[in-house]
Amino acid sequence: MNSQHAHATRYSLLGPVEVLRDGTALDLGPRQRRLLLIRLLIEDGRPVSVEQLCRDLWQGPPPTGAVSSVRAHISRLRSVLDPVRTGRSTLLVNGPAGYSLKVPREALDTTGFEESVARAREAMRHGQLDTAREEIDDSLSLWRGEALGDAAGHDFAVREAARLATARQDAEELRATVLIKQGDVERAIAAAESLTLGAPLRETSWALLMRALYAAGRSVEALRQYERFRAMLASELGLDPGPGMRELHMAILRHDIEVLGESATATAHPPVPPQGGPAPAAVPLVGRDEEITHLAALLRSASAGRTQWAVLSGEPGSGKTRLLDELSMVAEGTGFTVARASGGQALSESHGISLLCPATQILEGLGAAGPADRSGPDADGGQLATLVRELTRRPALCVIDDLDWATPEFHGLLRRLAAVLRDAPVVLVCALRDTEEPAASALLAELARHGATRLHLDPLSATDVAGLLAAAGENASSQAAEALHRQGEGNPFTLGELMKLPPEQRVGPAARVPAAVSSVVHARLAELAPPARRMLTYAAADGADLDIGLLAEVLDMPRDRLLPLVDAAVTARVLVWDADPGERSTGRYRFPELPRQVVLRTLTPSSRQLLHAGLARVLDGRPATDPQRVAGHVRAAGPMAPETSVERVVPPVPEQGR
Repeated sequence: MNSQHAHATRYSLLGPVEVLRDGTALDLGPRQRRLLLIRLLIEDGRPVSVEQLCRDLWQGPPPTGAVSSVRAHISRLRSVLDPVRTGRSTLLVNGPAGYSLKVPREALDTTGFEESVARAREAMRHGQLDTAREEIDDSLSLWRGEALGDAAGHDFAVREAARLATARQDAEELRATVLIKQGDVERAIAAAESLTLGAPLRETSWALLMRALYAAGRSVEALRQYERFRAMLASELGLDPGPGMRELHMAILRHDIEVLGESATATAHPPVPPQGGPAPAAVPLVGRDEEITHLAALLRSASAGRTQWAVLSGEPGSGKTRLLDELSMVAEGTGFTVARASGGQALSESHGISLLCPATQILEGLGAAGPADRSGPDADGGQLATLVRELTRRPALCVIDDLDWATPEFHGLLRRLAAVLRDAPVVLVCALRDTEEPAASALLAELARHGATRLHLDPLSATDVAGLLAAAGENASSQAAEALHRQGEGNPFTLGELMKLPPEQRVGPAARVPAAVSSVVHARLAELAPPARRMLTYAAADGADLDIGLLAEVLDMPRDRLLPLVDAAVTARVLVWDADPGERSTGRYRFPELPRQVVLRTLTPSSRQLLHAGLARVLDGRPATDPQRVAGHVRAAGPMAPETSVERVVPPVPEQGR
């Protein structure tokens, strides 16, 4: 074997195939020749017959002249890979059984990756977390895209591509584990979210996400992730989570540190607010004066002995819980007893995180001696009677958050309660995301018949954002407030997270995506099917406004198949449909900046370059295409840039949008 060759040349399969000699990439020629190189490399020195090479490269019966074509490609490869040989090549060998490529294992990036991962595991076993993190980061830095590049879809490469993809997932999970053990929980959460997005049915990745969320003190979110995974597993495979996952779920419910591990004690603390009322909010309540006025009027009416119902709706992060906190403080100040319940996981002083039914949560908040009786043939009737008795003892505000998560049985209980609870000093407020939710339609219709007040929380205005900044002691200009408003889309949760960042990192070239916002977007992406996520990668690379025609062309998909994918992303609140009240246009699909940046950051550099290359090719073939737009994609495509009719001297388009 040519030892000089072994030391000087590196072969890369963890992405588009690449051969580097002394750091310089060799010209491997056309695609068919690169496929041939991959085919020989994955055999690890074993010979492959010419006939088999023909079948593999053409994926079926080869055309006339295939044998001659393969031999010509072999000759060219030999010239490129082993140019200084004397006599017969000892690198690309032809024998009785066929052709074999004798590349030393240490010259392959796959070997470097696997050995580095092994060293990381060994370091972690010995408690050397810094060393383990350094090794695992080094191993993952070798990946430049999908393993085996263009050959990944060929039959001969399926097994090896799957093996390498699994090895990468294992390595990513190891990295997330190290991050959790080091207490770097925000990075651990981001890493685990990416893992669940890439392999949505892989139990280990979901378990890591739950552990990371618990370690960050976000126990309720950890439990909700379990429910999402359980529902997905049941829907896709008809299975339940495995014993390890179920044990982790119960450990989070019990705060069992022995099962959760030492890392959980570093930052985790079960969020147990006092039952008597919410903790003071860090972010001031702005832009909700009208809603507070309506709700305060309900308290006054209830004081006069008239039962009042209200339905509060709004997008996630619109500030429903914050508004209910404010209402609860107002109610307590006027002598009302406040009872709060959640339709999903409950937080209570006596139970920590639990799965108590909302009716039991309400009774606990009212100071009832025990939980609602759910046993016996008259369970529902007994529960209703208990609620009516406790609610009518004194003026009470009953707040039910996350009604979307409640069971149909609880919805039915509220319907019966609305029918019998009429003349009592009680206000009952139900909060949910979507009043169009079919599961809640019967309950909402019943409450409407009883005169329930409907309140919907719209996004904050730029003026409201200016008020937020002023309340935080920031002397920001109106332009700065408007820029922050656009970045946060008027969503109070997103704006609050942005305001935790230094002003220079909120908008502009140095803008960052807050970790909590990134977590929310990753969760929404996980709800989408792979074709919709693929569509979003092209849309994110192209800019803020969706070009439906361009996406249809680059995805080779008719528009009637593309639009359901776009609408699914709108439903998941990743994309936005902006209706245009004007007569000349019906509206546009738009990619908000923060979700767009999250999608882009899930991509490797080479993946982004391939997206830009595909977009540039399609745009260049369009008549009257803006040259600036094409040039921007050409520049962003880097080494993958296609030849286009656009001059390279055209300045690039800023990546923030068109």
